[in-house]
Amino acid sequence: MEQSGFNLNACLALARQGDEQAVRELLQQLYPLMHKLVLAHLPRRTSAEDLCQMIAIKIVSKLDQYQGRVPIEHWVSRIAINTCLNAVKAEQSRPEVRWADLSAEQMRVLDAVTTSDDELLPSQQMASREVVELLLGALNSADRLVINLLHLEGQTIEEIRQLTGWSTALVKVRAFRARHKLKTIYRQLTREGKL
Repeated sequence: MEQSGFNLNACLALARQGDEQAVRELLQQLYPLMHKLVLAHLPRRTSAEDLCQMIAIKIVSKLDQYQGRVPIEHWVSRIAINTCLNAVKAEQSRPEVRWADLSAEQMRVLDAVTTSDDELLPSQQMASREVVELLLGALNSADRLVINLLHLEGQTIEEIRQLTGWSTALVKVRAFRARHKLKTIYRQLTREGKL
């Protein structure tokens, strides 16, 4: 995190004393991490910039709570992920995914995935990503988060536990249930497509 000319401890001390320039420098250093996390966990109807601003406000308002026992990146990650989770919960509506909601290309991709062992064509890869996002969007926020962290970002159970504050058992149970829900949604979609 420390770049040439940037001293995190000095910046933190000044920011805690209300130095606006130090706060700006600290947020500038943390912004790439915040933005990356927001993009990975972005709720459907919220802009990345809005969420980054919300996270920045929380960081500044809770700066006195950061005690330095963990790297600041972990502390910021936890704030960012919890902010994203709260934004997803605030959206409340989780419409179910239906076959009729898929584009023609997404239907072809889903059909290809379920009926063939061949790899997708390069032209189908974008549609396959859209199908995955559509399926993930049908999950609740906690399920979507655990699938994203575990399977799309490749985080370990322990890393997810640290980021979310959940117990190891809870991470494993949520991952199991989320995969089961995804399979159920996927089966329903493919059954609809065969009708």
